[in-house]
Amino acid sequence: MAEVRTHKITLVPGDGIGPEVSAVMVAAVEAAGKKFGAAFEWHSFEAGADAHAKNGVLIPEELYKSIETNKVAIKGPTATPIGGGFSSINVAMRKKFDLYANVRPVKSLPGLETKYPGIDLVIFRENTEDLYAGLEVMVNPDIAQSLKIITRKGSTRIAEAAFEYAKNNGRKKVHSIHKANIMKMSDGLFIKCTKEVAEKNTEIAYFEHIVDNACMQLVMNPYQYDVILTENLYGDILSDLCSGLIGGLGLVPGANIGKDCAIFEAVHGSAPDIAGQDKANPTALLQSAVMMLHYLGENEAGTALQSAIEKVYAEGKTLTGDVGGNAGTKAFGEAVLAAL
Repeated sequence: MAEVRTHKITLVPGDGIGPEVSAVMVAAVEAAGKKFGAAFEWHSFEAGADAHAKNGVLIPEELYKSIETNKVAIKGPTATPIGGGFSSINVAMRKKFDLYANVRPVKSLPGLETKYPGIDLVIFRENTEDLYAGLEVMVNPDIAQSLKIITRKGSTRIAEAAFEYAKNNGRKKVHSIHKANIMKMSDGLFIKCTKEVAEKNTEIAYFEHIVDNACMQLVMNPYQYDVILTENLYGDILSDLCSGLIGGLGLVPGANIGKDCAIFEAVHGSAPDIAGQDKANPTALLQSAVMMLHYLGENEAGTALQSAIEKVYAEGKTLTGDVGGNAGTKAFGEAVLAAL
């Protein structure tokens, strides 16, 4: 009998609908893993607004320690308390573990009618610097200053990650998105670094688009894009825009990847208005789990889970309300398990 491969994973179920979609995800990952000789040991922690209300701590130290040990985590949507100077959990974890690559695949699901059928692109967003470094100061009561930090190290390593992904996944093009016509030093350094990486990977076609033009191009003809490579702020905006092309944030997975650690997450909100009502769509977290399985080297399980999700969408009988169905969260999860 073949030896079972066991993976230790840190789990943050999250706030609002988080625990519901996380329960569906855990069941699906375990079922997919079981088919191919993989098992999972879940180390679960509360974090976010609910955890702060209960324990007075937004991110418990035990959670940080667990991620440091396990090197892999997956989290449902979390809320940040309003006011009080709290920073986003996502931003805090990215900084803590130097998760420099935010990877967001945007791919149409079968059976869903949208204005743009057949979308298949991937966004590589630098995840640690730019304006999101949060380096701000009040110069005086009437002037606020925010520093845009772009480094050679940050720009080069996200470009290398994008080109490596393109080579390994049969992608043909990388578009570097910038505003170097205005920010000639900061964005100028970014595209200088991406060009240098492109010159070492000539089998991948390289293009540059100014960010405002890229937004227009994505709406007019998104099919021209394959891999989008960009800075932190632009990446945040473009990834939401691209999510809208295929039906919204509730469908799109996300990963934050560093040198030896990764956190996978649903990027949509915690939707407290429907929490506990069996209405939430777990697709984003399920597809994030697919990315996690591939990251762990469980490629057969990842492919099987993705195929199961797509089968449920193609059949269209057990979809949640946000995508035109009338099934609940649990019923959707059960349909995925049946498809597996």
